[in-house]
Amino acid sequence: MNSYYVDLHIHIGRTEKGNAVKISAANDLTFFHIAHEASERKGIQMIGIIDCHSPTVQEEIEIYLDRGEMAELQGGGIQYKDTVIMLGSEIEVRDPGMGPAHLLAYMPNLQVMQDFTSFMKRHMKNVELSSQRIYVDARTLQEEVIGRGGILIPAHIFTPHKSVYGSSSTRMEHLLDLNRIAAVELGLSADSEMAGLISELDRYTFVTNSDAHSLGKIGREYNEMRMAEPNFEELVKALARQEGRGVAANYGLNPRLGKYHRTYCGQCESILDESVTAVERCLYCGSGKIVRGVMDRILSLADREEPSIPDYRPPYNYQVPLEFIPGLGKKKMNLLLSEFGTEMNVLHRASFQELSVVVGEELAGYIVMAREGRLQLEVGGGGRYGKVGKNHS
Repeated sequence: MNSYYVDLHIHIGRTEKGNAVKISAANDLTFFHIAHEASERKGIQMIGIIDCHSPTVQEEIEIYLDRGEMAELQGGGIQYKDTVIMLGSEIEVRDPGMGPAHLLAYMPNLQVMQDFTSFMKRHMKNVELSSQRIYVDARTLQEEVIGRGGILIPAHIFTPHKSVYGSSSTRMEHLLDLNRIAAVELGLSADSEMAGLISELDRYTFVTNSDAHSLGKIGREYNEMRMAEPNFEELVKALARQEGRGVAANYGLNPRLGKYHRTYCGQCESILDESVTAVERCLYCGSGKIVRGVMDRILSLADREEPSIPDYRPPYNYQVPLEFIPGLGKKKMNLLLSEFGTEMNVLHRASFQELSVVVGEELAGYIVMAREGRLQLEVGGGGRYGKVGKNHS
């Protein structure tokens, strides 16, 4: 069994012809640029591009397949150099009496994804765009995905906007058939221990993905997976923990760096980091204009006092992305990539001594401390990311 780095949630900003796909994502996030970035700079062997339902994106994919620059794999997925692409779609559902939630659907090949697009077209106002509302209930969507041989993963399940627990309901079973969920995505403001406070999640494999809206954000969260080879069939087995496949480790931001970790007051702009209860008003100014943080939402939903960590749950490693490292700008990043090849090599394989030769001892020290979870962090909230402090232990 081999080990692969996997990031299953990357957006397309625009097509190469300039057609908008994800309005809030960078214009240079095209299908090809994402594949190239993942393979050449990031060193990530499997990625999920979750706007592949868009017909104009599908046209581009067909061009690269016809040219022979990419190739569909027999086990599912599209190969580009050292990276295999999973064809995915992020879809918004809103069942009666519930708030909105985003779900991730992945299909084994382009033909199946095109058939799925045909279904969505009949129930969606603009199938060209990312993360659009579909006007069927969540279980119907789930059936359509699984009936085509696809898999469904609820996205960033705790974030305050458009997630299963953050905005839709108090239980996932209210929205979906629990037996037909492949895994759940924790999101940038949660980790395995926090999710372990909710018993409904015990059975599921957790995935940590970047939700990248720019090329640089690819791989800010990712997974290490045991698979025989990188393809769709092996991914399905890994998520189901079958035949020795599985997630060997989750690499994610320390939740304190997530931009929705703690409850935030829009009136006085305070982050209510010290609160241990689900507050309804700001503790400092009394305003009701608050954005409920992920930690506080989980505490309000928790059905146990201590987190449960099943035996099969892999370690959750707090990985500070290189872009968060104080003093590491583009010039020094390029020096590192020139020397070590990919960001994964810098983050996981280069020694302190090797890093010091390239960028000096101070930066090398920060990178090693980021690897070991020893950097001091300022908490994030209300849509603003936390920060890495220069003082450290």
